[in-house]
Amino acid sequence: MSVKCRMIMDTLEQLAPKHLAENWDNIGLLIGYPEQNIHKIIVTLDVNAEVVAKAIETNADMIVAHHPLIFKGITNIRTDLPQGNILSSLIKAGIAVYAAHTNLDSTNGGVNDVLSQKLSLQDVKPLTTVYQERLHKLVVFVPGTHVEQVRAAMTEAGAGHIGNYSHCTFQIQGTGTFLPLAGTNPFIGEQGKLEYVDECRLETIVPATLSHRVINAMLAAHPYEEVAYDEYLLLTGGAGFGLGRIGRLPNPMRLEDFIRQVKTALKVNYVKVAGSTNNEITRVAVCGGSGASLIKHAIAAKADVLVTGDVKYHEAQQAVAEGLAIIDAGHFATEQPVVECVANYLAEAAVKNSWKLDIIANNTNQDVFSIF
Repeated sequence: MSVKCRMIMDTLEQLAPKHLAENWDNIGLLIGYPEQNIHKIIVTLDVNAEVVAKAIETNADMIVAHHPLIFKGITNIRTDLPQGNILSSLIKAGIAVYAAHTNLDSTNGGVNDVLSQKLSLQDVKPLTTVYQERLHKLVVFVPGTHVEQVRAAMTEAGAGHIGNYSHCTFQIQGTGTFLPLAGTNPFIGEQGKLEYVDECRLETIVPATLSHRVINAMLAAHPYEEVAYDEYLLLTGGAGFGLGRIGRLPNPMRLEDFIRQVKTALKVNYVKVAGSTNNEITRVAVCGGSGASLIKHAIAAKADVLVTGDVKYHEAQQAVAEGLAIIDAGHFATEQPVVECVANYLAEAAVKNSWKLDIIANNTNQDVFSIF
């Protein structure tokens, strides 16, 4: 099955919804057009000259990146300058570029969840909340013969999630009545005759952002020509999404031992540490990339240590004064693990949808900093 760029975009936005992005961010399709055919994708942290050369050499027609290639406004595309040369090369080669940045940071299964998993954290929760999804209750009336078919369609489209449980629904039996009028083609009954049908009231929870998709799936699976259904806005909020994560270690350990664990998990030779390495730690906060702005959140959450990157001297000094140790493992090392996870996610989607698609997780990016 041929794959359009918009199909890849839709799939990525199921993983990292655009509404989770910070308002200053620049995400989505930055180069290309939604209807172009895609055969090969490179997933990468950064879009630099080396990645573009690899895309051209391997005949890739799409790059999925974490860091946006176009971030601030540009006033020219000069091919004698690095960014202009990259943009020109991509456009000439017909390579689409898609970015999932702060939305991939905040989403479930994104940068910070992957980092938490790498560090073996348990009971992980968002360190901040930037968005709490609204919940709807969807109620539909289905003939008994098609209840399982409609239930499966709705839950597969994303309905029925409560905490760590999926496929959550409720049903009760009843009797439905209808009278098919002229011009109808009823699934059950005859025109001009009042019909009594054994039906099931089937209800489930739906995130507001998935409501349209779930309703379309329900309508497609339902046998009736005209489907009776209700949708209610619930006052209870759904899952919270935000930057950073807070969790706990399986067992308390000295900061010195945890530092070694971080280095091994993130495959780095060094980290910068602020705080006493003899202290025992249990609660760990993480933020992939630049997380110094979350220091106060980590302190409020009673974290013993924050693992992140790009921490300045005075920021670390203030954190230690308030009882929070800092492990600065670097911007690159704390975000790079998500690349393989996004590539695996797309590969699974390709199998599920029977897409003929090659996906490459780019592991050639290197940290811009090195130690001598």
